[in-house]
Amino acid sequence: MAPWIPRMHVFEIADQPWFPPWCRRQIQAALTRAWITRVPLLQRASPAELVAEVLQREVLGTTTAAAANGLADKERTKTPAAPWIMIDFCAGGGGPTPSIERLVNAGAGTSSSSSSSTAPTTPTQFVLTDLHPHVDEWAVAAAASPHVRYAPDPVDASAADPAAILRAAGLLLPSPPSASSSSPTTNGNSKLPSSAVASTAAVPPRVFRLFNLAFHHFDDPLARAILKNTVETSDGFGIFELQDRSLGAFVTTLVFGLGILLLAPYYAWQWGSPLTLVFTYAVPVLPFVLVFDGWMSMLRTRTPDEVAALLRTCGAAAPAPSTETTGSTGSTSATSATDAWELRSGETRHLWPCGYLKWIVCVKKDQAPS
Repeated sequence: MAPWIPRMHVFEIADQPWFPPWCRRQIQAALTRAWITRVPLLQRASPAELVAEVLQREVLGTTTAAAANGLADKERTKTPAAPWIMIDFCAGGGGPTPSIERLVNAGAGTSSSSSSSTAPTTPTQFVLTDLHPHVDEWAVAAAASPHVRYAPDPVDASAADPAAILRAAGLLLPSPPSASSSSPTTNGNSKLPSSAVASTAAVPPRVFRLFNLAFHHFDDPLARAILKNTVETSDGFGIFELQDRSLGAFVTTLVFGLGILLLAPYYAWQWGSPLTLVFTYAVPVLPFVLVFDGWMSMLRTRTPDEVAALLRTCGAAAPAPSTETTGSTGSTSATSATDAWELRSGETRHLWPCGYLKWIVCVKKDQAPS
């Protein structure tokens, strides 16, 4: 269905340099909770669980259905498949990525039953990056899982070098590796077990870029630059949004604001932050900004066709896809003249009755489950 209103690149309060850093951290924490929390009766799964399911099915090919159809890497190729590494390019304070990592590597998806999905043979590594690194928060996430790493220095998604990021995260040996050194460069990350290190000598890892509730922040010129860099240096990307330009998303955002008013005492106690109560009730900055910015995010969010149009005009050295609709599946397929890339999209309800996770996944066609 076409959006009910054209895309507008309006401003969001939390993006402004004058917005107090403490308030911004609370906003980010609230959004993270929205990603990882499942509300009984209203949600069958959290948004993070739904993202994990999409990654398992559309990228990793680790669901049971994918394996049954011969879509797992070991069945689709004659040579050992390169491991996927997921790089979150707008991680903020960590967001849902640590939770997504646990779900992906546990094979959880949207079900706790092993009958619906299978864990990857080799654990998938996740790397947190941002133009404004949150190293303290990322270090906590990395300490909790050997499969979450981070790049401690600022990373510009429009001019990123994935190999440098992976070296900074301790996932690649220095290139070329010195004869006297056999351990990875960690730059603040704890040392990885040897099985988690992608060696420069064997099969190079495949890089998949994650944009969780982030891609709508980029205006068209910056979005094109990011996609150009992605097509030229990576093997795929995923855009995951909790809103779109629809009346249902407008209502869902308002419900989210009401939830903040109801749950603020619990989280103020959990975080040990009485100021959260002050800025929720006495001076209601937090609920106002969350709802206002949520509505602005709606207006900024792109459709799959709009993302495909940016790909076609991004100026990448490698061909970018053009669109074609795949009929009854309800997804959008996008391939270049050389049949190099494939773009798929879909939606899954995450909050009854009208809250939907919107996803776009684009990978090189020879890497994608079909």
